[in-house]
Amino acid sequence: MFRRLPETASDSAEVTLWVDGEPRQVGATLSVAAALLQQRGWAEYRLHHDGTPRAPLCMMGVCHDCLITIDGEPNRQGCLVIVKDGMRIETQMSAAQPALGASTG
Repeated sequence: MFRRLPETASDSAEVTLWVDGEPRQVGATLSVAAALLQQRGWAEYRLHHDGTPRAPLCMMGVCHDCLITIDGEPNRQGCLVIVKDGMRIETQMSAAQPALGASTG
């Protein structure tokens, strides 16, 4: 269940993420959700269907409140994905974007 990160990743190592088209330097051992919370705070993570801010809750893959687009794949659990250099992340900040399982027609 628990996995140790490779020994090559140190706490001081950083990677570059592209978040909504902007480069961000983050620690190489962080999850995507933790990196975004550290960089932007909870109010800029994603929105509820009514436009109010929504942030990751459990940070261990149970609640699905951390859903985010990673490398073009929507609705990924950001708390379960470790950052990688060059990763492209798009926040789901538009209330008009369809939610997981929502009908678009």
